[in-house]
Amino acid sequence: MTESNELRLLPWSGPDDKPCYLSSDIPAGYLSRLADNTEEIQLGLASELLAHAVEVLADADSDPEELRFLATDLTGALRNAVRVATSRGHRLPGLAHPAYEGPTAHPS
Repeated sequence: MTESNELRLLPWSGPDDKPCYLSSDIPAGYLSRLADNTEEIQLGLASELLAHAVEVLADADSDPEELRFLATDLTGALRNAVRVATSRGHRLPGLAHPAYEGPTAHPS
């Protein structure tokens, strides 16, 4: 899975919301397993939150404060899901991971 010279983006952030990375020669080590479990929990909670969001948004009487809390929770869940996807994408063998630079212009 992870090569010894690559860093794994962990599914949590450090101080000042900075990314945390793991450098390990042991892909099945304690911190790797903890990160895997954390990713699964985060994705599971995101799925549950998505189902809740569908219910809240379908209710025309939803309170603006409830919508604000929902938006805050969805933002956190999306941030976690993007971090998980980024981490897993970097661990796929043989793929280049260029930085996203916006839409590509098409020649005329």
